Amino acid sequence: MELEAKKSIEDLSDAELKGKRVLVRCDVNVPLDGSTITDDTRIRSSIPTIEYLKKKGAIVTVCSHLGRPKDGPEDKFSLAPCATRMAELLGSPVTLAPDCIGEEVAKIVGAAKEGDVIMLENTRFYKEETKNEPGFVEKLAAPFDLFVNDAFGTAHRAHASTEGVTKFLSPSVSGFLLAKELEYLDGAIANGERPMAAIVGGSKVSSKITVLDALLDKCEKVIIGGGMVFTFLKAKGLNVGTSLVEDDFVETAKEVLAKAERLGKEILLPVDIVIADDFSPDANTQVVAVDAIPDGWMGLDNGPATTAQQKEALSTCRTIIMNGPMGVFEFDAFSKGTFGIVDILADLSKDHGAITIIGGGDSVAATELSGRAGDMSHISTGGGASLELLEGKVLPGVAALADK
Repeated sequence: MELEAKKSIEDLSDAELKGKRVLVRCDVNVPLDGSTITDDTRIRSSIPTIEYLKKKGAIVTVCSHLGRPKDGPEDKFSLAPCATRMAELLGSPVTLAPDCIGEEVAKIVGAAKEGDVIMLENTRFYKEETKNEPGFVEKLAAPFDLFVNDAFGTAHRAHASTEGVTKFLSPSVSGFLLAKELEYLDGAIANGERPMAAIVGGSKVSSKITVLDALLDKCEKVIIGGGMVFTFLKAKGLNVGTSLVEDDFVETAKEVLAKAERLGKEILLPVDIVIADDFSPDANTQVVAVDAIPDGWMGLDNGPATTAQQKEALSTCRTIIMNGPMGVFEFDAFSKGTFGIVDILADLSKDHGAITIIGGGDSVAATELSGRAGDMSHISTGGGASLELLEGKVLPGVAALADK
């Protein structure tokens, strides 16, 4: 999927935006504690597109989902806290509509003036949203002139508000956030500067095998970390104690190792492991060589020699993608491997100009926690969407946008 081929808001003339009623699909699916937002990253990320449209004199209406409401509207899934926070960030009012379709919405949008911002209520209060049901799509699109998709986090879903509305609203273009995600996750991998490395972590081979396979084709070096390491170690005939192993994927791991050898690629597995006698933050721990994990102990993080080896291996790389943590970083005792590699990437970016891409999910949480997020080239806002793009899949929310 070539990003170059898709229109973004910057491709539209002032006349195409001024006075136009624009529906913007944002991703304001933020974590809440009651009605308090605990992390507003996604709302902050959507501001540049909204400010640009405001400045161009468009009438901006934001739509998004939040959580997974089961049967219609529920207060705890209302976008009210998101509208309040967005208004604070914009420094101007955001009107929350009581619904996302219907006469009331049409009235609010119809009465709005240039530069006004409206937020529709949670699109997933309707089951038809995820089913992309044509009748609902038509109602959702009805009050608007054109569509901007800025929700990378849901671009891998063909829902009413991500893909359906493009059939009724023209032009349909990407916002700044979506364009930036594609530029890094798609562009850097297709045409990035070499040598290129991928760091693939997380607990399960099963959920990362497709991305691992795709990145092995594109990268010179692949570092494997997290719980999935032990399925690979077992594939190499090593004892892994009570560490997490997916027995059904031992053969798959063997195939990955064989493929790397065939392609002349380097796969780096840990050389030492932090092991524990229990899965808990205050378990007894020790660091052992990778071939010396005793029975009754489980591996929960990379050891210091592994981090040193990773630093050496990555020192010459120009483009690095990280997807998944190196250990159970939520527990202090097992966080050094993950924070260690985050530091390595941040330093390479800051001091050597390498392109570092944090590809969604837990790696983003770890990078934010480490305090080094600001040093990375790009931090992806997507979980599943990042993964699917790295796997080389076409994202329906992007495919549906207007070509340049």
